[in-house]
Amino acid sequence: MKHQADKNEKEALEKYLLQFLNIEKRYPLLPGIDSREAVAGLMGIDVEELIQLRERFDQNARKAAEELLSDDEVLEWIENIPFQADDTIAVIGDSTTDDLQGWFSVFTHLMELAVQGANFRMINGGVSYDTSSEALRRLHRDVLSEEPDWVIIALGTFDAIRLDIAPGRTLLPLSETWENLSTIADAIGEVTENPVIWITPPPVVRELLEEMELFDFSIEEPDLARIREVIAGKDGFIVDPLGRRMGKPPEAWYYLSDGINPSLSGHINTVKELLRSLATGKTEREQE
Repeated sequence: MKHQADKNEKEALEKYLLQFLNIEKRYPLLPGIDSREAVAGLMGIDVEELIQLRERFDQNARKAAEELLSDDEVLEWIENIPFQADDTIAVIGDSTTDDLQGWFSVFTHLMELAVQGANFRMINGGVSYDTSSEALRRLHRDVLSEEPDWVIIALGTFDAIRLDIAPGRTLLPLSETWENLSTIADAIGEVTENPVIWITPPPVVRELLEEMELFDFSIEEPDLARIREVIAGKDGFIVDPLGRRMGKPPEAWYYLSDGINPSLSGHINTVKELLRSLATGKTEREQE
């Protein structure tokens, strides 16, 4: 008998979970994964509800892109980004990228709306809550096999988690994060001569994270800062090396209720910093 999500479960899906439940990407070889009926059934909702909710998030991202187009500075940056009209642009990342109304979705709509005559191919290789180790393992399947011209790396947040059962260490030691990111960058260098684009992990709002019952971990700013330092030492474009795009200290307005994943307003901040770095070759730190 098919389980139907109750009112509370549907509310959780609509307000938080569904935008990150892109299970077709996490389990691409699962028989029946291409069936919307099967995917909707796993979530306990009807196909129509699944389609409507996903379309709602996509429309939110499109409206955010339209909002960005009213900013003269954004328009100037777009004119100076180094992409060619038929480039394939891919990203490997975690939940901030996998988010159906996340920064990459906003960025995709922005490129479609703003660059007349362009035929960009945008590949979203983000999978929610991935560490750099998990991203490295699927790098070829999800990104390199697409033969991208440009690759964006947006990883690190979930390397830094400290599990409630083992608070004395991060999930991945910093040395492993460094090795993973270096290996990912080296592999990207085998398929494109264009520089890697790095997006640093934003800070978290600890008060919100501590109230989130779904999670059994914490994330400390000093751990994220060390990962940002690793990324800032890499070759390529470095987007927001100091992790200030959500405010300093980070403002709750820019986050969802978990204190980790950005709200639509937070994602807009990431897109603006990405455009700034691509257009000027400079980071916010260098312009201060």
